[in-house]
Amino acid sequence: MSVQTLTKTEVDTELQKLNQGLEKPWEITSDKLSKTFIFKNFIEAFSFMTQVAIYAEKVNHHPEWFNVYKTVEIDLTTHEVGGLSVKDFDLAAYMESSARAQVSKS
Repeated sequence: MSVQTLTKTEVDTELQKLNQGLEKPWEITSDKLSKTFIFKNFIEAFSFMTQVAIYAEKVNHHPEWFNVYKTVEIDLTTHEVGGLSVKDFDLAAYMESSARAQVSKS
């Protein structure tokens, strides 16, 4: 199955579904799906990143991210199509689940 760039309407629909019930929503910035997660400490942030890295490798879709102490800034895009695809929204949903799991462990 080939990956395709989502249309603006599809992006809006996927973003609305992703953000439903979230306290801090994902945003579209510079044609990327973006969010900053803030955890209790570095260990929690790094545990989140490790869990996501294992999943990202499994699905062969990797985030652009930046970590300082307890903060993880994330940008998602699908380089192979030069824009957003369903892969980005699937990975973002996984990240939300993973972040909730980290918080519930502490």
